[in-house]
Formats: sequence, structure tokens, C-alpha cells
Amino acid sequence: MRYNDNMMKNTKTHDFQDGAGRVPAHKHSNGSGWVADSARVAASAFVGPKAKVYGNAAVSDNAEVFGNARISGNARVSDNALVHDNAKVSGNAVIDGNARVFGKAVVYVNAEVYGKARVFGKAVVFDNAVVHDNARIFGNARVSGNAAVSGKAVVYGNARVSAVYGKVRVFGNAVIYDNARVFGNTVVSGNTVVSGNTVVSGNQRR
Repeated sequence: MRYNDNMMKNTKTHDFQDGAGRVPAHKHSNGSGWVADSARVAASAFVGPKAKVYGNAAVSDNAEVFGNARISGNARVSDNALVHDNAKVSGNAVIDGNARVFGKAVVYVNAEVYGKARVFGKAVVFDNAVVHDNARIFGNARVSGNAAVSGKAVVYGNARVSAVYGKVRVFGNAVIYDNARVFGNTVVSGNTVVSGNTVVSGNQRR
């Protein structure tokens, strides 16, 4: 892949509002969005005019970042992934495949979103969490720790799926919503629905 080479001879600066002040930067040739010279954006990737890529982040392949989206830290967005609206991807997060992160969603730390997964609304995916296949995370949902949400699983509302120790797995056609909490080494699968104020933890299987 070929990265934009404006960073080799550039005297422009831009303030990405991350506390670092004005840093060497350039407008990406495909979309005109601001890209810090420390970041890498492939010529084939799109960065819209209001989007920003900075830190040591990388956007490659046919990935698109647009709207007011922000990609920072060591985050990676690749393949045909889309990050848009007011979404933020940072830390060591990875968004690839045909995944989409949009709305006001936030993906950070070491989280991964790939396949045809969707993270949107005000959802947050962080720590070592993985969301893939056709999974959907939205509303005010939080997926964190070592949690893995896959298949056609849906997590939304104010639901929390987390595993500090062990690993939560949510897959199949499982749905978790309202104020439900799923922790520990729990497995939620099939057509299971967890809702209301239900708390599922420990080594349970549903």
C-alpha cells in the first residue's frame, strides 16, 4: 500500500485539540481531512474534510473516515471499514473488515471491531473486548474487559458486558438490553434474551 507522502516535505501545522498544540500536519489528498505527519494514511483511504487522523494512527486500504470522526493514538482502521459521524477510535484499537463505527461511539484501548460488526449510538467498546461477525452494539451499551460479542448478537440500551477475569462470550442470536449486566466467564448464546435488571455472572451458560 502507498501512504500519502506529503509528510516528507511539509511546513503546515494543525491543532488537533488533544493537548499537544499545533503539530506538523497536512490535508489528505483523498478527502482533504487533516492528518498529522506522525500518522499514516494510504492514498487509497478517504479522510473527509472534517475528519482528523493524528498521533501514530494509521488508516489504510479502502477504509473511510468522515464526518467529525477522530482516529488517534496507535489506532488502526483498514480494509473497507468505515468510521464516521462523531465516532472516536484511539489507543491500540483496530477497526477492519467491513466494520462500521459511527454515531458517538467510542472504541479504544486494545479493542477490536471487525467482520460486519456495527458499533454506534453512544456505545463504548474498550479494554481487550472484541466485536465481530454481524454483532451490533448500540445505545449506551458498554463492552469491555475480555468480552467477545459475535454472531448476530445484539447488545444495547444501558447493558454492560464485561470480563476483568475470564472471558464473557455472547454469540448466536443473543440479545442483551435494558440495564442487564453480564460478567465473569459467562456464555450467552442461541436465542437467549437477557434484559431488565438481570445480572448474569460467574460460570453461567445461557
